[in-house]
Amino acid sequence: MTESDFADVAERKTLAVVELLGRLNVRPAKILVVGCGNGLEAGVLARRLRAETIGIDLGGQFLFEHDKARPATLLQMDAMALQFRDASFDLVYCFHALEHVPDPTTALAEMSRVLTADGKYFVGTPNKSRLIGALGYGAPVLTKVAWNINDWSMRLRGKWDNRYGAHAGFAHRELVELCRRAFGSAQDVSDDYYRLLYPRHGRTLAVIERLRLRAALMPCVYVFGGRQP
Repeated sequence: MTESDFADVAERKTLAVVELLGRLNVRPAKILVVGCGNGLEAGVLARRLRAETIGIDLGGQFLFEHDKARPATLLQMDAMALQFRDASFDLVYCFHALEHVPDPTTALAEMSRVLTADGKYFVGTPNKSRLIGALGYGAPVLTKVAWNINDWSMRLRGKWDNRYGAHAGFAHRELVELCRRAFGSAQDVSDDYYRLLYPRHGRTLAVIERLRLRAALMPCVYVFGGRQP
């Protein structure tokens, strides 16, 4: 699996979000990407949505790819202490980063603070209730197997939690409630996202929903909403 392959997977997932935002009638002029990693997702959002985009990250694990992220601007910053004025952005996007933040409640409060009154947010994390993870991730099969073995090891040792370094994420209801408390409104859009990401697997996804197996079988959870008093 090459660096290019990883980039292709990340772009495909970001494009699914872009399509979903379009269907939700979200037309942002200014976007904040919280936990932007190397910045490639921020670049896709900036180009596809034609919006002024700023990506922020601590910068420890990832090196910013400024050229590939253009026209987005990438800044080193703590998600729990955003250095922006109130109501600075009309879309806040946080894709698989919140589970790495020591205090997610504070980070979400900061995202809400910098969001305009009529702005929208999109937050995604791993699904803590999943049985198997990393199914759609751009990595070799053996690597995915190793990740899942590690996940189950953490579960069995009673350390299946983000604070212990586990890539656990949040359960559907848990993330929805966290976002509702921070922003005022929260809608679980996981099903919509996966239908767009895997259009050829619509029947399989429908069966999962009908049998109420989404909590166990969907590897991630995605929440959308806006600010409400």
